[in-house]
Amino acid sequence: MAQDTTVTKLSLEYWLDKAIKWGQATTLESQKDVCLHLPQLQEFLHQIYETLKHMDSIVAIQQFPLIGQLLGRLCWNPFVVGYDESQKTLMWCLCCLYSSEPQNPVELKANSWIRSLLCHLLSSSKWESNEAETSAFVSTLGYTSADYYCHLVKEMVHSLEMELKGYQFNGLNIRGRVSAHRVNAVSRFCLPLITLPDVAPLLETLLLYHGDASEEILSSEFLEAVNEAFLKKKISLSESSIFSLWLRHLPSLEKATLCLLDQLVSAQLSSLEEVASVIKDSLLPQAASHPAIFRIVNEIFKNALLETDGTPQVMTIVQVFTQLFLQARQNENEQHKFPLKAYFSCHHQPLVTALLKHPFELPTALWCQHLNHISDMLRALVEDTNNSSLADLFEIWFLVTCFGEWMDTAAEQLLKAAVDQNALLWLLAFYYCPQNENQQRTQTMVEAQAVYSHLMMLFNCEVLSVKDLEAAVHSVTNIEQCCNPHLITHLLTNFLLFSSGGHTIAQAFIYHITEATGTNKEVSSLLIRTAYRINRNGEENQRTVKLLNELLQKVTLKN
Repeated sequence: MAQDTTVTKLSLEYWLDKAIKWGQATTLESQKDVCLHLPQLQEFLHQIYETLKHMDSIVAIQQFPLIGQLLGRLCWNPFVVGYDESQKTLMWCLCCLYSSEPQNPVELKANSWIRSLLCHLLSSSKWESNEAETSAFVSTLGYTSADYYCHLVKEMVHSLEMELKGYQFNGLNIRGRVSAHRVNAVSRFCLPLITLPDVAPLLETLLLYHGDASEEILSSEFLEAVNEAFLKKKISLSESSIFSLWLRHLPSLEKATLCLLDQLVSAQLSSLEEVASVIKDSLLPQAASHPAIFRIVNEIFKNALLETDGTPQVMTIVQVFTQLFLQARQNENEQHKFPLKAYFSCHHQPLVTALLKHPFELPTALWCQHLNHISDMLRALVEDTNNSSLADLFEIWFLVTCFGEWMDTAAEQLLKAAVDQNALLWLLAFYYCPQNENQQRTQTMVEAQAVYSHLMMLFNCEVLSVKDLEAAVHSVTNIEQCCNPHLITHLLTNFLLFSSGGHTIAQAFIYHITEATGTNKEVSSLLIRTAYRINRNGEENQRTVKLLNELLQKVTLKN
């Protein structure tokens, strides 16, 4: 249906014409005609729902202007509503048309109309058996149906909430026994109503309800639907209820993590602050304070790194996520905190402790000493025969990736301070080439040392050309053919930012690197991370800050 809108519009016109003729099926002739067409109508309603659920409400109404009129008429036809699952399908269709963020009076009025229809469908079901008597009673009281039905939904939600929460009696919580079947039924009842604001309290109560059953008692369709609505920002629920959702339904947590990755990889974000804002808004770093959620999210990140061969963009995402997770954990009440071993149980704890210290927590003069300490511990771990398997090696490398800020600091210190170059170059060689199969890491180290030595000879030159810098690369081989171009690109980018003459050729050389090697996103990630550290530490001169911003603008435009 989504592919053939012409047929859809013709079908809509056909069924709207039928609905108008049927009215509320008060004559014998119209009743017979409704019954004759009910199976085809229900199939058509399912087609409508399958199309609408993939569309924004405004787009749906623009593309199918007759849809509201058709659904409205069908909702008031008792023969249609009473047939099989037609009532539920109508509810789902109406919820698809509901605007979660109405922008004008027309959308507000449409939302009000949809709510009244949903309330009517609810009240004409098992929740309210005699529609005719109810209408007469409401009219006698002087209320409109819309008022009555809105109050009915609120009361129904409140009643179900109280049933699940238990009642307060003289300050004591007296919980009645609610069967697992009943809780499951309530969760299924909520399916078509998930995006209605009045239903949010009931959703939260359900998500936080566990009861005595050892197995999941909420409908999996309900859990998936709530997660979907949350990810699309159609509903607003408490953090605790979202965390509970992810703890009790693994597919929802996996989908939330994959959606975050997809959003960050596809977006053109120009600062680490923007990356952090998107990640924090997902609630995943906060939820990861629970070790079970942390481990699952980490597994997904590991797989993403494996599938992308350690793409710097994904490495940056992992690094920022880890920082935000640690911040969220630090803000937790001490009584509720899990020990660090619950998150990093498989790793060498002294290395974890060293990596956990942020560079800004130490005086600049101690950075090289701390990096040497990390390098020594890491080298001992990697060369330990007990950690010789690929799985062990990958776990160690992933831990280092989570705290990648120290690797960026190592690359900067190589160019800016008197350092033990062997220790820091080995650290970077492992970061970019964890395996030493066929002497890859050893060869990477040799190439990096050669490029580094050439760069240091040029470091204090006031006047440089692109050819001078190209010679640093060609002293090893072409950057496209070297053992690990990522490490070479990292050193070259830092040279342009921090050397005396690098500023004058930075734009031309960055363009040359990205064009020749297709490393635009890689260089962009490097620049974004560097800008973040400089802004936070405030140690660089304005010239470097200005250059960084100019390079970021150009590189971001090319992405």
